[in-house]
Amino acid sequence: MDLATTLPSLLAFAWLLPLASFVIVWLFGPRLGPAGKHAGYVATGAILGSFVLSLIALVSWTGTHGVFVAGHHDEVQAAAEGADHHDDHAHEGHDHADHDHAGHDHEGKAYYTGDWYTLAKFGNLKLTIGYYIDSLTLVMFCMVTLIASCIHFYSQGYMHDELHDFEDHEVTLADGHHLHRRGRYHRFFQYLSLFCFSMLGIVVAGNMAMVFVFWELVGVCSYFLIGFYIERKSASTAANKAFIVNRVGDFGMLIGMMALWSSLGTFNFGDMPVVSDATGNEATGHAAADETQVQPGIFSQVRHGSHHKLDVPDGMKKAAVAMGAEDGNRCGYWLLVIAGVGIFCGCVGKSAQFPLHTWLPDAMEGPTPVSALVHSATMVAAGVYLAGRFYPVFAPEVLLVIAIIGCITLFMAATIAITAVDIKRVLAYSTVSQLGYMMFALGVGGWVAGMLHLITHAFFKSLLFMCSGSVIHAVHTNDMTKMGGLRKKMPWTAYTMLVGCLAISGAGIPFLVGFSGYYSKDSIIAQAIAYKDVNPLWGVMLFVAVGGAAITAFYMFRLWYMTFSGQPRDAHKYDHAHESPKVMYYPLVLLSVFAVAVAWPISIVGDANHATHGSPLIHMLNQAVPDGVGSMEAAARGTLVASVAVPSEHASHEDRVHTTATIMAFSTALGGFLLATIFYGWRYLDPAEVRSQFSRTYRFLWNKWWFDELYDALFVKPTHLVGGVAAWLDKNVLDRIIDGTAKVTLVVSRYDDWFDRLFVDGLVNSVARWTYGFGAALRGLQTGRLRQYAMFVVLGTVVLFVLLSFFLGNVAAGK
Repeated sequence: MDLATTLPSLLAFAWLLPLASFVIVWLFGPRLGPAGKHAGYVATGAILGSFVLSLIALVSWTGTHGVFVAGHHDEVQAAAEGADHHDDHAHEGHDHADHDHAGHDHEGKAYYTGDWYTLAKFGNLKLTIGYYIDSLTLVMFCMVTLIASCIHFYSQGYMHDELHDFEDHEVTLADGHHLHRRGRYHRFFQYLSLFCFSMLGIVVAGNMAMVFVFWELVGVCSYFLIGFYIERKSASTAANKAFIVNRVGDFGMLIGMMALWSSLGTFNFGDMPVVSDATGNEATGHAAADETQVQPGIFSQVRHGSHHKLDVPDGMKKAAVAMGAEDGNRCGYWLLVIAGVGIFCGCVGKSAQFPLHTWLPDAMEGPTPVSALVHSATMVAAGVYLAGRFYPVFAPEVLLVIAIIGCITLFMAATIAITAVDIKRVLAYSTVSQLGYMMFALGVGGWVAGMLHLITHAFFKSLLFMCSGSVIHAVHTNDMTKMGGLRKKMPWTAYTMLVGCLAISGAGIPFLVGFSGYYSKDSIIAQAIAYKDVNPLWGVMLFVAVGGAAITAFYMFRLWYMTFSGQPRDAHKYDHAHESPKVMYYPLVLLSVFAVAVAWPISIVGDANHATHGSPLIHMLNQAVPDGVGSMEAAARGTLVASVAVPSEHASHEDRVHTTATIMAFSTALGGFLLATIFYGWRYLDPAEVRSQFSRTYRFLWNKWWFDELYDALFVKPTHLVGGVAAWLDKNVLDRIIDGTAKVTLVVSRYDDWFDRLFVDGLVNSVARWTYGFGAALRGLQTGRLRQYAMFVVLGTVVLFVLLSFFLGNVAAGK
């Protein structure tokens, strides 16, 4: 099988199916069955088809490249196998659409890159719809489409109220009645399809320009879905907030993109073939005289050479010199740091990292299926995914910034979650905290750990949100203080949500087996220990991350106990509670399986003397580790801040580090679980007493560290003040000037009318009368008699002769 042709085709169809669904529902939505009911079937069928195609692509990949390949813990075998692999597959690929190219690094890791369509060329800049496919791309495609398929099925049950006229009890009209409107069932699935198409576009994109286009399209889709209940003031405000805050991060992203293109001359991630003929003109043929050259992409320019060490590209050195720098290497490194920080700014906004995290909890105003998709597989995952994809370009100083931001985010959001009583907001702040863990892992050098947590988190967080939606669907409230005892009424929801709580807490049997979060959090803490060993100054981040893990276990089991255990706190809501329909809880069961086992290690016996052991997911991620990342070499050190070092991920696999990390992760998860059980399970301690004893701390956390109030004081109120001053100036100064000018003009126009009639019209009329009289006088000379005319001619001739003679006589006398 020729993967250079097969993979782009499969992923292109998988990517475009949701777009086709969007177009069909957009054009024919209301006519797709009664109240547009079949729009849900169209959207669900499209995303399910995308999942099948993605799975076929993944199987095709493993058929050629395998699953169990050597990772960082077996470098010797990787080098040997990688050499053979490179020889077997060198120059794999051929022209497909515009260009296809298969690139391989020295360890046998493969990627396929090319262009489907060229949009435009501006000098050296070529804007294309292209692809960059490696094992990470395939894993992300399968994860996004699988979770989105589950959410589509779930939504058919959750959004059934939109199939008829909808009464919104949260919107009260001026007459005191609730809002009644037509259902928007088809529109919901229309937006959902476009959302999935946008996210898949980011995953498959082969260049930063294409990433940015779909990056913005994801933002637009989130605006539509968060503000789905647009008549609610809270929903419209949340949609605006999400859109505006993300534009702040995107401004930094644009700066990073400009720094890259102005110095490197390309937006492509991987190397692209340029086919030139003997004359040096660009061509696409395969004549014998043709010679294929490679246009270096961003990754190979930043990490070139046999060891793929991070180095300042020649383009950045030349750009720095052109700007007047004396030391091109150092200033070029500054440009590299600016580009990295700029791209990360976009990731900060999209993945809700400090200080741009405030939009994500408010995004809970959208329907719960939207929350599940946004928080697991689409929007917030896009920021972490881009940080992982762009990882080869990040200098150690940039990685330090990423680690610090991630560390602050994970701790801050976790502390807020322990006081929230809205079940969806607890999960929202949990998402912010877990995204902080992913960024922290990337910042301390744990590429595989960060990407692994991205995948595992997607499964258990989508499960948790869909379970919360099932609860809300049953009791019609988000407030956990009005719940309790629902385990008896909703056993499927209760126990699948328990699985999600165990998975996110990293529960497991140490050194043996655990839920999916056990493996990803263990990897993150292990890498943090390795980072602390080479950066003692930043060792505090390890303890913050460990403390955050304990808080995670506490607030998740606090949520579960308050919702499903104990006695009902609201008898009316409890009496009306019921288990959700099968179309809603069947996806919960499926996601529970993945939340438990997606990262499980397995053993495959190859022959009598050889057996391969490990997690297929981790091994697939190992195949996609960027060039020069995670090697056996010493920790990479910064240039601007020489004290910063980024250890290889191999260091986290040492027995000493791995053992310590496992014990720490297990202990913190157990501690958080026991503390939640004491307060909310066994009720040995009263949470109200703790709140009263630590009232200031509680108020600080309840108000979310006062971030909204701070931003309101720093940005919103000054903006309103400037707007108010501008409005006052417009009304009291500009309008008065304009109104006064208009009045003067009106007065002048009245005098002008008099002046015009008296003088101008009088003068014109007088001239007209004079002209008419003179013409009338001359008309009297026109008698029509020929003899009279002849006499006038003769008389005129005599007069002219006399005058001429007189004139000539005077002239002669003067001489």
